[in-house]
Amino acid sequence: MQFYQQGFHPGDPKITDPADRVIAPPLKHPLPSEVDVMIVGCGPAGLNLAAQLSKFASISTCIVEQKDDRLLVGQADGIACRTMEMFEAYDFADQIKQEAYWVNETAFWKPNTEQPKQIARSSKIQDVEDDLSEMPHVIINQARVHDAFLDVMRHGPGKVVPHYSRQLLNLEVDSTVTDYPVTLTFERLDSQHLGMIETVKAKYVVGCDGARSTVRKSIGRELVGDSINQGWGVMDVLAVTDFPDIRLKSAIHSSNEGNMLIIPREGGYMVRLYIELDKLKNNERLSKQSITTDYLIAAANRIMHPYTIEVKEIAWWSVYEIGQRLTTAFDDAEDGRLPHVFLAGDACHTHSPKAGQGLNTSVNDTWNLGWKLAHVLTGRANAELLQSYSFERQTVAQQLIDFDREFSKMFSAKPKSATNPDGVDPTAFQQYFVQFGRFTAGTAIHYPQSDLVSSGQHQGLATGQTIGMRFHSAKVTRHADAKPVHLGHSMKADGRWHILAFAGEQNFMSDTCKVKALCEFLQNNPSSPIQRFTPKDADIDAIINVQAVFQVPHREIEVADIHSLLQPSKGCLGLKDYEKVYSALCEENSFYDKRGIDKKNGCIIIVRPDQYVADVLPLDDHDGLTSFFEKVLLNIAS
Repeated sequence: MQFYQQGFHPGDPKITDPADRVIAPPLKHPLPSEVDVMIVGCGPAGLNLAAQLSKFASISTCIVEQKDDRLLVGQADGIACRTMEMFEAYDFADQIKQEAYWVNETAFWKPNTEQPKQIARSSKIQDVEDDLSEMPHVIINQARVHDAFLDVMRHGPGKVVPHYSRQLLNLEVDSTVTDYPVTLTFERLDSQHLGMIETVKAKYVVGCDGARSTVRKSIGRELVGDSINQGWGVMDVLAVTDFPDIRLKSAIHSSNEGNMLIIPREGGYMVRLYIELDKLKNNERLSKQSITTDYLIAAANRIMHPYTIEVKEIAWWSVYEIGQRLTTAFDDAEDGRLPHVFLAGDACHTHSPKAGQGLNTSVNDTWNLGWKLAHVLTGRANAELLQSYSFERQTVAQQLIDFDREFSKMFSAKPKSATNPDGVDPTAFQQYFVQFGRFTAGTAIHYPQSDLVSSGQHQGLATGQTIGMRFHSAKVTRHADAKPVHLGHSMKADGRWHILAFAGEQNFMSDTCKVKALCEFLQNNPSSPIQRFTPKDADIDAIINVQAVFQVPHREIEVADIHSLLQPSKGCLGLKDYEKVYSALCEENSFYDKRGIDKKNGCIIIVRPDQYVADVLPLDDHDGLTSFFEKVLLNIAS
């Protein structure tokens, strides 16, 4: 898509008149007196959590924001491959892909060896390695991601809509109270109700309220870390330039004028410039008052000499300092007390934005937390499950801080030269960029062993689906309609677990077929997790979704031979679900070959509601399957 030809206007670019892009006005209703989950902050972390919880009509969710309306411009723009996979679970990845800029290549520029005061391109490289993800790395205004989440929230069974113009004044936790132990006090900031105080009691609170988080301060946590005293300016501009790589992501190191990162934006015309500013003195802070847009534009022109850029319009700009800080804990648990208040996003980790990890790490925080809160609040799991959030995400945040510290240091350093032997070789920076490509794509997250992640005893049965890492999708052919589909796209943001049965070499649904035996066990044995953990009045796949992949071509599979567990009757009309059986063969490739599935023996892969692989088991290890779910789920079948 191309847009912004007539200047920048926020909202859905498919709507011609910018005035028509305005959505419904913010709620003016009072806050509820009691709520299951109170989310403070309408950034990406908060909206992602609200979107997940909106899938559950039985969970009362409230989200508040200090600003007076939804985000329209600026802030984050990079969406990693893994985050796009998450968006697919909400069914809006295609919308984002169509509208966004795709980062296919990255260009590297360094001082010209013959004329050091000028820059010259050193190389172009592929941005994302082949088959890392079925999703691209894209660039889009963060506000458009917010709009997509808002649509999911508004249209879900829980019908969650933000309450704007609310400032959190105080939060208190009374551990002696069992039902609603957290009390929050808000002040209204809208002109019609200015100064009005509202009090809400909540079972759980999630602070997604940024680096200066009031929620974090209320539970006695603090951000610990430092700044490297480096200032940067950022601008979203519509501009005319002779720089040849203006539509490629470009990292520019100049000899003496500083460094710059160019990020092309959606629409074909706009571009984001990250511009290095002078090194700050100790305890010095940046502000818009001390930096002007003219200063940033002049700096950009000095850095990219001999090329020039003429800015026609500025859609958004800001200045910031690089700093890496991590909170002392991601929740309020202490002295054996279970957590009731959680932190996510910038409230618990801050870092530079140039590696594009802010939004992506933030949404992955609440992607991890959301299904766990839903499990506890719907009675699927004990409250102890919530302890795993801090256990899993704090390690990831520390890895991010360590990476960002080195990445920022290398990017901000002067290029190595005869007059600056201690500088950074631009080639070394490029190698670092490639080396950590999987980390920046979001696919390198690896959760440690726990009740939710097995020890990996049978990892050899599925070498390409690493236990503790996200399920790596690939195409299969759906039997019922012969449609090529990504297997991972069947795992939606609905809080369900997934049992994927990959058949071995036995004949399809024969007496020796271990998938058939597994289905018999799951459907009819009283000890099976399906029987024990599915409510009596619910669809059979309401808690655990069972699907099967076979090695034979889809045309050799007959509907009449498929086990009834894989064609369950669902809904109030008892309609048959035909979308649980696949052939591994698709477009001349086999899922087994691409993802290292044992062709002789097959396997079971258990996938968590957040799409991370929890365990790999032999097809006939019914006891192992039962044992895994016993550690996580509660018996709510009666």
